[in-house]
Amino acid sequence: MNSPGEVAAVGSPRFTLHTLGWRAFQDLCAAVLREVWGQSVQAFADSNDGGRDGAFYGTWQPPPEPSGMRDIPPGPFVLQCKHTKKADATLAPSELEDEFAKASALVKRGVCGTYVLLTNARVTGTSEEEIRRRLHASGVAHPLVLDGQWLSDMIATHRRLRMFVPRVYGLGDLSQILDERAYVQASVLMASAPEQLATFVVTGAYRKAARALRDHGFVLLLGDPAVGKSVIALMLAISAADNWGCSAIKARTSEELVQRWNPYEKEQFFWLDDAFGAVRHEEHLTHAWARDLPHVMSAVQNGARVVLTSRSYIYSEARPLLKPYAYPRLHEQQVTVDVADLTRGERQQILYNHLAAGDQPQDVRTQMKPHLEAAANVTPFRPEAARRLGLQAFTSGLSPTRQGITTFMAQPQQLLSDLYDQLDVHAHAALALTYATARDKALPGLPNPISLDASDRDIVEQAGSTPGGVSRALAALTGSFLRLNTSSDGQEYWTFHHPTLREGFAAWLTTQPHLLPMVLMGMSDQALLSRTDCLFPGSEHRQGTLLRIPPSLHRDVARRVAALRQQPRGHLEPWEHLFKRQRAVQTYLAQRSCDGFLRTYVETDPQLYDVLVQFDSPAEYDPRTAVLARFHQAGLLPEDIRRRAVDRMKELAVSGPDASWIEDKDWQKKVWHLLLTHEERERLFEHVLQELVPRLADVVGEWLSDASGHEDDPLDTALFWYYLAFDQRGDDDTAAEFDHMRDFYNDERRPQSALNDSWEPATPHGHSDPPDRTQHPETHRSPFDDIDQ
Repeated sequence: MNSPGEVAAVGSPRFTLHTLGWRAFQDLCAAVLREVWGQSVQAFADSNDGGRDGAFYGTWQPPPEPSGMRDIPPGPFVLQCKHTKKADATLAPSELEDEFAKASALVKRGVCGTYVLLTNARVTGTSEEEIRRRLHASGVAHPLVLDGQWLSDMIATHRRLRMFVPRVYGLGDLSQILDERAYVQASVLMASAPEQLATFVVTGAYRKAARALRDHGFVLLLGDPAVGKSVIALMLAISAADNWGCSAIKARTSEELVQRWNPYEKEQFFWLDDAFGAVRHEEHLTHAWARDLPHVMSAVQNGARVVLTSRSYIYSEARPLLKPYAYPRLHEQQVTVDVADLTRGERQQILYNHLAAGDQPQDVRTQMKPHLEAAANVTPFRPEAARRLGLQAFTSGLSPTRQGITTFMAQPQQLLSDLYDQLDVHAHAALALTYATARDKALPGLPNPISLDASDRDIVEQAGSTPGGVSRALAALTGSFLRLNTSSDGQEYWTFHHPTLREGFAAWLTTQPHLLPMVLMGMSDQALLSRTDCLFPGSEHRQGTLLRIPPSLHRDVARRVAALRQQPRGHLEPWEHLFKRQRAVQTYLAQRSCDGFLRTYVETDPQLYDVLVQFDSPAEYDPRTAVLARFHQAGLLPEDIRRRAVDRMKELAVSGPDASWIEDKDWQKKVWHLLLTHEERERLFEHVLQELVPRLADVVGEWLSDASGHEDDPLDTALFWYYLAFDQRGDDDTAAEFDHMRDFYNDERRPQSALNDSWEPATPHGHSDPPDRTQHPETHRSPFDDIDQ
């Protein structure tokens, strides 16, 4: 608290707390009690205290560590929050007449020995003295008056407060509160999404994620599209830079994470969005995670922090393939967070923040205000829909009525198609270029400034636009439909502001025959394989909208996809690049192609069959087996090719050893149920009995000599499924042999493993949390009360 006449020193931190709403300021005050003073509090309900605005009460307990303020004796206390939306406002004693009367009543009820007034306004020394005198006169034994500068000082000096109230990172000059390294890291992260920082709300999901990251070093954020997974990951990254000095690395795959982890740099923060696929489950990504999880957990054990995000429906498909028996001994419930689990108050604050940060005129916000509580109650509630409600670009035809607003919030995708129709040709061209473009792996978007190649110019021409019109449209769409990002090397590029906007544009494109061929031709290879499908017309979209290619374009797409499977003539690219591209092509054929497209494709690429029968062990990880099954299902697999595939599996069953053909997984059963006859399956069991079982001890010994102890070991997998299969067949002796050798193998290799069965991340000392019993009872004051001020 500043003494009379005292001014803040040059460089003293000052946060723009007036930009918060009254409810957000109240939450910040509660966080100070909880995180700085270690107190558990409850909020007064308006119905019980005659209209009290933002007051908390509780029983003061001695803080676990020095709080940096004058002593407060144990006993009942009240915290009164007073917020103003006026910058540099000064609080006068005359504005507190009602509070003095209420303080007297609280003292008589025995709930107010100490009274703390916390405001974001300035308080002069004279005013502080008068306020304290009036509180004494009301019977308060220990009155305290703390102003906005005091609160700014608390934010600046308490990292834990900033971690659990990360909204404050967007309220002031970070150079005043962060060291140089943390400042650089946080500035880069904040520059990528300043509007997300300005609208962020601390939710129960965020608090759980922050504690999981602090205590376990690992967190998986799950939720449907548009519920805020990436925003929470961003705030965790900024908090990690502040709290632990972490350097933030936004990796794209588990392989990249493992490659970039530096065991000599303890504080690294890895953030991976859409870890198992962006709009659909991508099995090759999940298989890579199954292989790399032990390495990732080794990094975590050595100080790295890892945040993954995934859409819930994608993770539900990926989870069985992560092999629970090979999963590190992490308590999954402690590190998995459902982001969409929002309280009513959290939904209201999210909607408030987006409207406050948007560009709706004051009169429109006034018309909306009576209906906003209903809008926050829609199911499902999507923060992205709240963002759009705050922007004129999305609401030009919106009626600011209860029906209009709740429909807008509940059905955002249904409104997108009409909205895209309303945009002009220049905007269509700009969005089509952004959709088609992912120039390279280092720059996943449309570069700024744009440089149009021949395919790009075709898109612009077909849309009826010009290069100048596209440039103007890109600038106009930034902040609403598009976001301007900056890569690690300083290159700017445009992407869709949110994945649901990209997916909505894909659905709209299918209705635009003049644009669709040009967009397809202009697409990067990665975009073509990840954002389109060739399923039959009228088939249902799985969750995650993709651009569906009509039959009239199948042959053109087949030629291009076939070319991706080949090594470019005259250009010897790295083997791993060709391998990944071939895997992506195989996944496209197995999962995203109708029978008609497959027929067209194999006419274009007749050498494909010879490649497919050369699948490797473990066959369950090789998508070529799924492609073989898909062709067989479509009636397009020649019998001699099927027999060659069976012979290859027979060979791997022993030499691997590889039990993929009998694994009890729905997706794998489908592959080998289609490819194997009953007689062939029986012959495979006999082959394993004759060729593998007699030499099983030698096989295990050979694997032990090479086992690193870090990989998702295929021998352990094979032994487990062979044991299960022979047990189910009633061959107890053979089953027991496989079970015994599996136990022996794991016992022998376990000492080499960096992750043993008892591994459990330790909770750092000094980080126990006070009970979080801050309550927000129903209040007569709407959280949107000051939205139009």
